[in-house]
Amino acid sequence: MIQAFSRTNRIYNSTKSFGNIVTFRDLEKATIDAITLFGKSSTKNVILEKSYEEYMNGFKDSATGEDKKGYLKVIEELKNRFPTVDNIVDEKDKKEFVKLFGEYLKVENILQNYDEFTKLKAVQKLDIEDKEAVKEFEKCYYISEEEIRELKEIEIPSEREIQDYCSTYNDIREWLRRENENKAKENTTVDWSDVVFEVDLLKSQEIDLTYILELIFEKNKNLNSKEILIEDVRRLIRASIGNRAKESLIIDFINNTDLSRFEDKASIIEAFFIFAKEERVKEEERLIEEENLNSEVAKRYISRSLRREFASENGTELNELMPKMSPLNPNYLPKKKSIFEKISAFVEKFKGIGDKSIIDN
Repeated sequence: MIQAFSRTNRIYNSTKSFGNIVTFRDLEKATIDAITLFGKSSTKNVILEKSYEEYMNGFKDSATGEDKKGYLKVIEELKNRFPTVDNIVDEKDKKEFVKLFGEYLKVENILQNYDEFTKLKAVQKLDIEDKEAVKEFEKCYYISEEEIRELKEIEIPSEREIQDYCSTYNDIREWLRRENENKAKENTTVDWSDVVFEVDLLKSQEIDLTYILELIFEKNKNLNSKEILIEDVRRLIRASIGNRAKESLIIDFINNTDLSRFEDKASIIEAFFIFAKEERVKEEERLIEEENLNSEVAKRYISRSLRREFASENGTELNELMPKMSPLNPNYLPKKKSIFEKISAFVEKFKGIGDKSIIDN
């Protein structure tokens, strides 16, 4: 039985630290007996996850005796402590928010494996006054109207609120990184050594570029103002790790494009990639000219960096693309660092955009 489970459920990383095995036979006792035989009587507390109700309402960790907050308690604390992310200004609040939202990411990641949680999230978008929609929901989720109304009473954060939280979480992470790089943390009164940013869990909330572009198409049909559209899109982008660097590119596309001319989502996606490729060429030329780089070497280096989706200081190309300057010049290393940072930012902005032939050119 243990062998069957281990072959069926292969864990991966912090975003897949366990799985959800479904069986239509009553195997709970046999499973616990097998786990006990495999380890010892307490091993089941390590191997088996808690019940849905325990993750929602909290439980006592049998191994440590520590009280673990449930999902409902965590979101209540988020709502009461940080009703708006605009108030997260001082360093103490930043640290408290990061730890609390980290708890949210961890418990929400676990709950995503429970069918009950899927229903809870789905019911938030349901109009319970729409009888046809309710009937369809009942059939889809095998749930009664009474259960739907009970779930509807449970308040969970909206997608917009979670986007704001993710954006702020990302902002604080980047702020702390800059502070550490600038040695500014030496004078701080707040100890960040016990804080771990749940980057992998945050990536599980990731919104891809295609989704953002499709959303622009949908929202544009219902909005008459580009300013409101841009505000909504900024919120979405800043909640993303992978697309934050593309914010200015996406906003420029919105500002410089007649969005009403697109008839479907595919056409707006195609138009964006054409726009982005053109912007990539222009910005590359501008970067090379402003920094007085060796054009041929710089283009080759940038091309390779875009392929692997990051810029590297290894090898000799970075030195070779530098403007003519003696390595003994005291300004050489600061200039090299500045150029590398600009190219890295360029790669972050344009990676994943353009096919091989475009990049090679």
